Amino acid sequence: MNSPDAPPTGAPSRGQVFTYAGFATDAERGLLTCRYSLDGREFAERISLAPGPRWNSQAAQAAARLVYLLAGVSYYKTAAPPVIDLGDTALTEREAAFLREFYLAGLGEYAYRNNLDLSDLTLNATTAPTTAPANATAQGDGNARPPSGALRPLVPFGGGIDSIVTVEGVRERTQDIALFVVSRPGDRFAAIEEPAAISGLPVIRAGREIDPQLLRSAELGFRNGHVPVTGIISAIAVLAATLNDRDTVVMSNEWSASVPTLEHNGQQVNHQWSKSDAFERSFRELLNKNPVPMPDYFSALRDRTELWVGERFARLTQYHGAFRSCNRAFYIDARKRLDHWCGECDKCCFIDLILAPFMSAEQLRNVFAQEGEPLDKPELKPKFATLLGSGTKPFECVGEVNECRAAVVLAAQRADRAGTALLQELAAEITGRPDAPTPAEIEAMKHPVGSNFVPAAYAFAGE
Repeated sequence: MNSPDAPPTGAPSRGQVFTYAGFATDAERGLLTCRYSLDGREFAERISLAPGPRWNSQAAQAAARLVYLLAGVSYYKTAAPPVIDLGDTALTEREAAFLREFYLAGLGEYAYRNNLDLSDLTLNATTAPTTAPANATAQGDGNARPPSGALRPLVPFGGGIDSIVTVEGVRERTQDIALFVVSRPGDRFAAIEEPAAISGLPVIRAGREIDPQLLRSAELGFRNGHVPVTGIISAIAVLAATLNDRDTVVMSNEWSASVPTLEHNGQQVNHQWSKSDAFERSFRELLNKNPVPMPDYFSALRDRTELWVGERFARLTQYHGAFRSCNRAFYIDARKRLDHWCGECDKCCFIDLILAPFMSAEQLRNVFAQEGEPLDKPELKPKFATLLGSGTKPFECVGEVNECRAAVVLAAQRADRAGTALLQELAAEITGRPDAPTPAEIEAMKHPVGSNFVPAAYAFAGE
């Protein structure tokens, strides 16, 4: 296996020019088609939503254009050329700056793993005039747009603890909620569908059909790696909200998503960049400066730690038998997709750890029933050690190191965990460190941390 710092064996040379070739919408079919090319090779991505006349509105066309701009990153990565040509698509200065940041920061992990320096990236685009936004406001940071009248949020839903906590928090403010799910056309993930059914809320679905060439990357000699997919889903969610008369897209990206996974050659590399404060801030600005009124966009959990989320989720017992955050529940190939927790991946270890202070040992053993709870497996100590700051943090959507250390300390104090040998061993190692979290620091993690963009109408009840 290659080192992450080494270029992949037989990796292709970088391409020359990636071109945005145009997008088109079909209101009768409910279809957005985005076209791109890379050195003559053509790609097409299709996004399907419910058909109807709203597709022809200015807002829907503006939202479709955003999807087109962001979805291109999936095809750019096949050869990562130094030049991106926007073709007939003119960009404002703000859009050009945002798109360049989306490629450079959003592909930080991809560049690191492929041993690439993308800092020479050039965007060739004509400059569009800046038009005064129709939804400008002097509220707060200059971007916040408090909803008027009834709240009609759309909540992207992945079936994990973060989106479940967001849904139930938003439900305290309004009953008119719709969940939003993106998948391949016709595909369904049980790990999403089962918690969604428990919520009892309607689901708005988008089909995302990536160009089939991407599924043949190895055969066709493409480079491969992580892309800022949450950013693409965010843009699709804005389009879905526009088409369904939803005024707000409420995300579930927590505080720790802004913490870089590692630093390399003086640059921060963040697996979760498109879940970060930096992305949220820039994307909100893009929406709010659009000359066409667009839905509001914010994360309900921006100033919340994973420890706070874990404590909140522990109270939502109706979901405990249905949620599943294991990576193997989301394999594209349905034949390899698990219908249970694998009990050994980094994500399983993290979820077990962050819930252990707040759910009983019996409850968590029931959650991981088939394959066993990770904390009961001494052989998984190296995986827990990376979560606690030993070695490189996993390239996964997991919490910050101090959050994980706090979870170990709290969980080890539970009477029903006295016999969990691995947990007690980890706790002893943590408490013996000079940088172990203090009781005051642990308590602070159970409260809001930093700033957020949440309008008062959506603030968590009682806080």
